[in-house]
Amino acid sequence: MSAVSDAIGRRILQTLQRHGRLTNQELAERVGLSPSPCWRRVKEFEEEGVIRRYAAILDPEKVGVSECVFTLINLEMHNRDSLAAFEQAVKDRPEILECYAITGDADFILKVHVPNIRAYDRLLNEVIFRIPGVKHVKSSFTLREVKYDTALPLPESEQR
Repeated sequence: MSAVSDAIGRRILQTLQRHGRLTNQELAERVGLSPSPCWRRVKEFEEEGVIRRYAAILDPEKVGVSECVFTLINLEMHNRDSLAAFEQAVKDRPEILECYAITGDADFILKVHVPNIRAYDRLLNEVIFRIPGVKHVKSSFTLREVKYDTALPLPESEQR
């Protein structure tokens, strides 16, 4: 049975996505389950990897990294070594919050948070442009955040 194939499982996951610091007792009350089975379900979700981790979501402006930049990257070659080198370099940089291999006009898209444009320029010149195989970089600075959510939409029933 899929983790989100029953209503109680979906309610547990939806609630935890919005309120990750609830006690087991509070979570059980919100989803209509007694504490012991609720705790067992959460532990199963953690062990199965459905729940990857728990985290606090910080305000970028209040912690000094308010510039958000989306960066499109094209590589010269698409062989195993150049892909591995690029991916490792990206994983090693805390400013790069997200990286996705994509289809379309670019090979990768990065979501970067930095304090200012000078910091982004340093990241480009000291890291990105030095990664072997990087051919083209296109940057888009965000003007404002319109929507930001971390909760995944959970399907009502498993798609077949």
